[in-house]
Amino acid sequence: MKLWQKDKQVEKSVETFTVGKDRELDAEMAAFDVLGSLAHTRMLESIDLLSGADLEVVQKELKNIYKEIEAGEFLIEDGVEDVHSQVELLLTQRIGDAGKKIHSGRSRNDQVLVDLKLYFRSQIQRTVENTETLFNQLISLSEEHKNKLLPGYTHLQIAMPSSFGLWFGAYAESLVDDLELMLAAWKVCNKNPLGSAAGYGSSFPLNRTMTTNLLGFDTLNYNVVYAQMGRGKTERILAQAMSSIAATLAKFSMDVTLFINQNFGFISFPDELTTGSSIMPHKKNPDVFELMRSRCNKIQALPNEIALMTTNLPSGYHRDLQLLKENLFPAFQSLNECLEMATFMLQNINVKDEILKDEKYLYLFSVEAVNEEVLKGVPFREAYKKVGYEIEKGEFKAPEKVEHTHEGSLGNLCNQQITDMFNHTLKGFNFAKVEAAIQELIK
Repeated sequence: MKLWQKDKQVEKSVETFTVGKDRELDAEMAAFDVLGSLAHTRMLESIDLLSGADLEVVQKELKNIYKEIEAGEFLIEDGVEDVHSQVELLLTQRIGDAGKKIHSGRSRNDQVLVDLKLYFRSQIQRTVENTETLFNQLISLSEEHKNKLLPGYTHLQIAMPSSFGLWFGAYAESLVDDLELMLAAWKVCNKNPLGSAAGYGSSFPLNRTMTTNLLGFDTLNYNVVYAQMGRGKTERILAQAMSSIAATLAKFSMDVTLFINQNFGFISFPDELTTGSSIMPHKKNPDVFELMRSRCNKIQALPNEIALMTTNLPSGYHRDLQLLKENLFPAFQSLNECLEMATFMLQNINVKDEILKDEKYLYLFSVEAVNEEVLKGVPFREAYKKVGYEIEKGEFKAPEKVEHTHEGSLGNLCNQQITDMFNHTLKGFNFAKVEAAIQELIK
């Protein structure tokens, strides 16, 4: 079954090529397709395009289909082109002619647009919740290990004293900025395209504000041409937000693979969380973080992939856009698995004490020594030369204490301020409003 089919069959090879992976990927949008139809049919009844009696049977059966989807009992049958066709087919089989009326005033173009927006909202919520869990874990570790020093590096050379408090806290604050980008993506996704039809509106007196409220959207994509133009752009913006989180995870994974190395030896994980070698019995490999690094690097390529797939398309709908799902949908799963695994691994991390007592870290404290001289009144450039001379002659002695007190430094991590920033951004996601609207729609 195809919503657009009339009296001629499409040649089999053409059908296979054009449908592609749509059935498989559309299954992920099935519940959202039903939600869109629940809102759309209520709107149709309000403008007298659906009778009260038809609305009642349509709504009841749509809710039954929704329950089947939630229970894992929904299937897009062979010969059915996509999820939209399958839902309409089930309705028609079960309730007759009333099921044939639900497509009035819309096109598959805006139907898939609203499905995608609803799906993206759900995936953003999942990602934000996993990001929040990881953020809290990082802040907790930063506080727990704030007094444990480790070497800081520039150019991968031993540079200045750092701490595990700074290290964990740095990645927590990185997630704050990542969340800001995800909030921007949420705002773009949370606009209703339903009613734009094929991209040029409808001669029916549709009430688009009504469906906006029913589906919990903040507002509409008002211009019907832009609603269709937004497909591809929305995915690219969302991919950019995902790639930002992925970049944080990839960098953190790289740090872990260095720090777990025997030449560093700053951290370790229980044996059961590492893997071994087929010929070297001593090996404990950080495979989790190596795969996390690669997965996240792959996600960082996603915005460019989407941009190349949509660049130079004129306004209006194009079948090219179908393929975006093949890139984006698996990326959601991969990113969330990485977030969940990062949190799990950090719950089991072992942090080494007294790293800086090793003699090779002596010169980490050269800046501290220079600053001590400056505090005594010695001009900075002279203090710098003096300490440099002591290092050359092998006469350098490290200061006994490290005292950093300014905001965000060793002795003043500002974790509370970082947490406040994160929570402030978190409040921008109106998940509760969306959930309330959906529950009202399906009750």
